[in-house]
Amino acid sequence: MTPSTPRLLAVWVPDWPVVALGLEAGGRSRPGAPAGREDVPDPALSPVAIVDGRGVIAASAPARAAGVTAGMRVRVARALCPALAAIPSRPDREARGFEVVMEALGDLLADPLVARPGLALSGARGPAAWAGGEEALAAALVEAVAEGAGAECQVGIADSLLGAVLAAREGVVVPPGRAPEFLSSWPLEAVLTALFTRRSRREARGLLEVLSRLGLRSLGDLAALPSRDVAARFGPAGELLHALASGTSWRVPRARRPERDLAVEMRLDPPVSRTDAAAFAARAAAEDLATRLAAHGLTVGRLLVEARCEDGARLARSWMLQSAPTPAELTDRVRWQLEGWLSGRSGHPPAAPLEHMRLSALEPSPAGAARAGLWPSPGEQGERRAHRAAERVESLLGGGGVGRPLLVAGRDPRSRARMIPWGEPVPTAGSDGADAPWEGSLPVPSPSIVLTRPVPAVLVDAGGGEVVVDRQGQLSAVPARLEVERAPCEGWGGAGDGWEESRRVVSWAGPWPVDEGWWRPEGASRRAYLQVVADLGPPLLLVRAGRWWLDAVYD
Repeated sequence: MTPSTPRLLAVWVPDWPVVALGLEAGGRSRPGAPAGREDVPDPALSPVAIVDGRGVIAASAPARAAGVTAGMRVRVARALCPALAAIPSRPDREARGFEVVMEALGDLLADPLVARPGLALSGARGPAAWAGGEEALAAALVEAVAEGAGAECQVGIADSLLGAVLAAREGVVVPPGRAPEFLSSWPLEAVLTALFTRRSRREARGLLEVLSRLGLRSLGDLAALPSRDVAARFGPAGELLHALASGTSWRVPRARRPERDLAVEMRLDPPVSRTDAAAFAARAAAEDLATRLAAHGLTVGRLLVEARCEDGARLARSWMLQSAPTPAELTDRVRWQLEGWLSGRSGHPPAAPLEHMRLSALEPSPAGAARAGLWPSPGEQGERRAHRAAERVESLLGGGGVGRPLLVAGRDPRSRARMIPWGEPVPTAGSDGADAPWEGSLPVPSPSIVLTRPVPAVLVDAGGGEVVVDRQGQLSAVPARLEVERAPCEGWGGAGDGWEESRRVVSWAGPWPVDEGWWRPEGASRRAYLQVVADLGPPLLLVRAGRWWLDAVYD
């Protein structure tokens, strides 16, 4: 290894969301640490899963023993472990608790930075020389985190960012120059571990799906492609994924003072000692910094949060960023850091309130040169806000608390409409039985409004006789007039709007008979659907089940 060879170190705490919950449940044994919360189960003793809209994020040891794994849907996890406690993910708890790990790392590393809660990065060359080699440094870091934070961690060292992160997953030191070889056999999805924001991972998943359909299965397959061709075809996002998969050297950004116009300072008057007051100050400062970055057309690689206490003590922590951060993303990181300091999770709470705060944007670059994603359009910004709102509601309601409608295969409008949990992948073509023969199914398009409760209706022929469906599934006569008992749903008017009046049938299609459950002792379930267009109002979908009912509206 030559002196100029970059070496990157990653410290990874497995199942960090569960570990953070354990810290909150049991508190810290050190003086000044907050007491544990009785309403939070202890993951060391109880089966616990941290969940979000996509399912299980992390599971405690008792839960894993019952078969619960990360990525599993919550309903499947509960079927395997009925006693499972599903705790919604809380990024603030995870970020706040990670300060205890960063404090422990600070005894051996000069300036570690937070990639995301549960993962820290640092340059390895200097600390390794001081510790007596990379293997000795890794062992010392594991011991320091165990003693200082009461958590188990794994350390990885390699020549590149992705190499170090994946090496930490295995707890190994990759020899210099061997990062491409080490990375080549990992699956393509492993590149997501080196993307440190939820937004960047979400944007990358779509590109990974495209690459997978093109036949790429491993990081080696992606690295084998010419970088110029990948950049030309997939833009900055593809260029970034290719650089990560190739093991391109990626130095830990050096701490340097930013330009004055890329830093925001705020005097805290009165001094802040409570987390709620800190959160208010964090929002104002972060929004100010985001405005300045947008005005200069810049994105940043790192956010430095600094604070000064009334007694003169100084605090500082770096957070790694990817792509152009939104004001909300900057606010979250500043708030998490201030709460981490003030809550005393590290065992070293400040002895005096905070009186001054400084936010510094490090590694500025033109927004158009960002290595992940393109400059967001207004529509994309709106979509991000919607995603963020849904994720926030999901975190409050728990896994599966937010759903979205999905049109699936089936015979009638009610069976075809299904709600899937927010974040759950949309079933691929054919996976929902769309290719199966659905005898009696309605033709496309599907009705836009399916009534919660069908409305009674009367369908008669020209002579005033009721039109019925015979045993052969045919209408007994040509429909002439239709009468609906009331407006089908709220917003369609009420009494006097003409819904109760007889309407002339202009055209009709069907019927589509459905004969189900013929094997049941109580007998078969028979119904028939009929599309009707009247001289007034929108097209309607009627169903014959004992009598005629208005079931849906084509709006």
